[in-house]
Formats: sequence, C-alpha cells, structure tokens
Amino acid sequence: MQYFKDFGNLFYKFGNEVDPVIFEDISRYVDIIDQIKDDLTFLNVHTIQEGFRPDQVSIQLYGNPLYYWTFYLLNDDLREQGWPLINHELQEYIKKIFPNTTITTRNTISDKFKVGQTVTGNTSGASGEIIRRDLSLGQIVVRGSVSFSTGGEVMNSTNSSGTVETITSVSSSNEYQAAAYYINSSNQIVDIDPHTGPGAQITEQTNENVYYNVNENLRNIKVIRPSQISNIVSGFKEALKS
Repeated sequence: MQYFKDFGNLFYKFGNEVDPVIFEDISRYVDIIDQIKDDLTFLNVHTIQEGFRPDQVSIQLYGNPLYYWTFYLLNDDLREQGWPLINHELQEYIKKIFPNTTITTRNTISDKFKVGQTVTGNTSGASGEIIRRDLSLGQIVVRGSVSFSTGGEVMNSTNSSGTVETITSVSSSNEYQAAAYYINSSNQIVDIDPHTGPGAQITEQTNENVYYNVNENLRNIKVIRPSQISNIVSGFKEALKS
C-alpha cells in the first residue's frame, strides 16, 4: 500500500519462527495530519459520489490516485467504519444482518411469548421460533423470513407449561424494515409506550433507515485542499523518515 511505502523496515519474528524477517514498521506514527484535521485553512468538505472508490476521489481532487490515505487520517468515521457502500451493496448487507421477521404488538409480552417458544399465526398458518424480544418496542423477532399476515393477526404460542398464550399483532415485517427506535421533531431518540404505540410527531426509524443514514453521513468528509496537498504529504513523509 502507498501509505506504508515510507514507513521503513524492522526485523520481526512471527510466532515460533527462529529467524526474524524484514517487515514494514507499521507502528510508526506522526501527527502532522492530526495537527490540521480541524484547521479550515487547510481543509475543504467533500461529498463522496455514489460508487467512487478512494483512489478515484483522490484523482478527482488532486489528479493523483495516491493521496487516498489522507482521507482516512483526516476522518475518524472512515477509519473506524469504512468507506461508504454503494446502495445495492448496502441493501444486501442490511438484509444479511437482519434476516429475520419482526412481529409488533400492543399486548404485554413480558411474561409470555418468550425466547425459544414457537409462534403461529391463526390466519396465515405461518409459524417460527422466537429468538429475541424488545419489550420497549413491543417486538418479537422470529427466526428467518416468515409470511405472517401483515397486521391484525391473532398469534398463538404454547409455553413450557403447556398453556396456550395469545396476542394480536399490529404489524409483521422483515426485520430490517422494523423499528429500531423512534425520534421526535427535534431528531432526538425518545421512548414510547409499547402498549399504545408512538404518539403524534413521533417518527419511526427502521433498522434500514439507521444504516442508510450512517452510510450517507460517511459520504461527507474533510479533505486537504488541492493547493496544500503536496506540502502536507511531503512533510508527512519527511517526518516518517526522521
């Protein structure tokens, strides 16, 4: 990688190897980028276009693909969460990490419909295993994709004592389309009463919404101004060598 080209080498022994090998000294660190990361004299704000790779953004800004590493040093979110995904990749990722079905109810479920029980819809005849619950949202998560009726369906489940338990669903949806939390008109996360549901001016934020918002926020990054890039990169490399 271009970023490590000027880091120098050291001798390093891997595992139980007897002889050391020459390896790039990736432990080296200089704070030149840190010194300017909040100084608007050196920076612009840039929005990453859909599908652009780091090297392509570097070409777009500087006419050179090799300055991409500066984006990661300037932007902690990029370094910690990665480059923003293109939309179809993000959609596939969201479906992969939220592959289940979410039932929402206004009934009390603290003492019934527990993890490990099987829930069956009276109308749809569909059934599945309960793997998780969120009492604060009135949610029951059922393993896999299960085709319950979309709402208003009576659900049954038999507990370990053989007692048949019953609730009525408000909705049934793919897990990724279910509520992750709710926000008010000031975009603050608020609690709801799961027995009555969200009130006026309270907006649902689905798991899908949350991931899309995070991904969109990653698109807005700080970049070194084209007029400053050569001097800053040169200073960074010289500091590494010293």
